[in-house]
Amino acid sequence: MKLSIIGTGNVGLVTGACFSAQGHEVRCADIDTDKIDRLQRLELHSEEPGLADLVARNVEAGRLTFTTDTPAAVACSEAVFLCVETPQGEDGKPDLEQILAATQTVAESIEGFTLIVVKSTVPVGTTETLRRLISSSTGEPFTIACNPEFLKAGSAVRDFRQPDRVVAGCDDERSLELLRELYQDFTGSGPLLEVDTRTAELIKYASNAMLACRISFMNSLAGLCEQLGADAGDLARGVGLDSRIGPGALAASPGYGGSCLPKDIRALIDTLKEHGLDARLFEAIDSVNESQKASHLERLRSFLGELRDRRIAVLGLSFKAGSADTANSAAVKLIGQLLEEGAEVAAWDPAAMENMRRVFPGIEYSEDPYEASRGASAIVILTEWDSLRKLDFQILGGLVSNKLVLDGRGLFDPAVLLELGFSYSAVGRPPVLLEPGCPEGAVDSLDSEK
Repeated sequence: MKLSIIGTGNVGLVTGACFSAQGHEVRCADIDTDKIDRLQRLELHSEEPGLADLVARNVEAGRLTFTTDTPAAVACSEAVFLCVETPQGEDGKPDLEQILAATQTVAESIEGFTLIVVKSTVPVGTTETLRRLISSSTGEPFTIACNPEFLKAGSAVRDFRQPDRVVAGCDDERSLELLRELYQDFTGSGPLLEVDTRTAELIKYASNAMLACRISFMNSLAGLCEQLGADAGDLARGVGLDSRIGPGALAASPGYGGSCLPKDIRALIDTLKEHGLDARLFEAIDSVNESQKASHLERLRSFLGELRDRRIAVLGLSFKAGSADTANSAAVKLIGQLLEEGAEVAAWDPAAMENMRRVFPGIEYSEDPYEASRGASAIVILTEWDSLRKLDFQILGGLVSNKLVLDGRGLFDPAVLLELGFSYSAVGRPPVLLEPGCPEGAVDSLDSEK
């Protein structure tokens, strides 16, 4: 088929690259001229594994192109995928301005029968709204479907090509037939779930809400583990072995973030309230998460007391490994709190420093974790990057001013750090502190610095 992808963010770019790899002729359109110029030079704004190679091969083969001429891209397409952002607005509701504008452009540009596919995350009923908008703007034949994306940062290409499921939200048979044809090569690992458009829209929100629920559930118990001397990692394994529950998304963490889960659960809360239904469960999930992200400052205070003029190394800035996205990350929350306390922040991340620099331009961004840790009163680890798992704490011990590690991801063996003279506190585990009188960075040194 001839396809056009409207919006070249992570979802649009992965969608276009994967469809072009199956032999479709794909035009990716965006109103951002600089972004399109970079893509035409094969300079990707995404760090997704395998994506750069996939884009380059299909551009070279002539199956994948990039343009700012959205009407021309739409006019020659049999199917148009709407992949524009629907960010959270100032009122807390999804901001649909971009998708409404994109849909209007599509409606004015289609020539002949066209399938329009909503991949953007939208409130329930939006696909029907877009159908009415298109109908009022064109006499050309069309049909519209909702096909939500379930791409995880760091594995988006694999998720698209080997999906758990493909949700085909269609209110007519012709849309369904076309989506079956488009996805026939991608449904070997998971089913094509055929539902109506409203159910498809709600599946996306419900899926993200369930993930958020599991994360907040375990983080609520993580604090109890710390108080009782239990281990949240072992707790998660014990719970996850129950076949009714499963192991996914049960790790204790600094709290979920990113561009999707926080806004999607708030959109679901808003939808429930609009229909006069009880949203307290989802409000609690969101509240627990915000409390978890805010708790790391208190952890530092409990060890260091006054934070003014303390140097704190924050390692890991993105909301999860494999992504450069810092939106709603625990690092954004903590750095903002530290600056309010008058602390000095040194930050490092292998992918997300440029994005964080837009939020906090005045802090120190270090070349590597060791430079960030030089002279630090505490090392705080918030993202589970593999490079951080390989930190050499013998080297770090000679660089820091105080041997304290706060590990938001539980990456390290407390016994190993204790042997090297570090005090160690991980989410979901009781703190491991050197006894007074022990050499190398013991509790005495923590107390003496307060």
